[in-house]
Amino acid sequence: MAERRQTVVPPARAGSRTRRGAGGTALAAGLVVCVCATGCSGGAAAEDARAASDPVRTLRGAADALLRAGSSQARTSMEMAAGGTRVTIRGEGAYDFRRQLGRLTVVLPQDPAGVPEYRPITELLAPGALFMKNRGAGVPADKWVRVDTATSSDGNLVTGGATDPLTAAEVLRGTRAATYLGRTEVAGTAVRHYRGTADLALAAEHASAAAAAALEAAAKGFATAEVPFDVYLDDAGRVRKIRQRFSFVNGQRRGTVAVVSTTLLYGFGTPVTVRLPRPDDIYAGRIAEG
Repeated sequence: MAERRQTVVPPARAGSRTRRGAGGTALAAGLVVCVCATGCSGGAAAEDARAASDPVRTLRGAADALLRAGSSQARTSMEMAAGGTRVTIRGEGAYDFRRQLGRLTVVLPQDPAGVPEYRPITELLAPGALFMKNRGAGVPADKWVRVDTATSSDGNLVTGGATDPLTAAEVLRGTRAATYLGRTEVAGTAVRHYRGTADLALAAEHASAAAAAALEAAAKGFATAEVPFDVYLDDAGRVRKIRQRFSFVNGQRRGTVAVVSTTLLYGFGTPVTVRLPRPDDIYAGRIAEG
């Protein structure tokens, strides 16, 4: 995404011709306009200066801003590349940050002719667990597959084809280095753009109790614990967009798979209803981890 720098336009000069009796009023109005313009631009400049002064601290608190927001809608995109093959998985839904519950509809790639090969997968995100319906691989259509995110090799950062929105923000608690790149826009919202690198092991140390185990598993399971990222925060410090780059070892081909996960958050405060499956609705067979 090309960055658009904010341009501050100076206030227009007051007209030179005024009635003599209104001279004082015109002068006062001009002063008010000038003071307001100076205060507004000065405030924005001060905010930008603070954003640039300690970006690491700002990003480590981004997950807290989402908790304060309560909930949001979400769109996800996960691009995987291995051996010259590139596929993209997309998802859409909503997430409750306080209860750490979410629901996504994940669409798998089409075949070369542009025809969908698989039905969309319904995913329910919960503390320590991922539930998937229409998982395929011999699973009955009316059953859910449950994945324990604390024991999966990637902590559910890539397993479901979408990164849990709160976990994506929790990764930022492990930010080691970051740079503030200036203001731009995401989906029409003014944001601040940061670029940096996070460490999964460090993130696990400072993450919430629900996310710590998953991040610790990811730190051990990925090819590297370092996660390069680009993130865009709004004026409330909330993540509006985050792009993270993961890499893990492909055990079958003995190569490294590069994954770029992008999460877009919007519609903060959206009511989120998630009903988790009953034990009888969960498939008891063994599912190979993808």
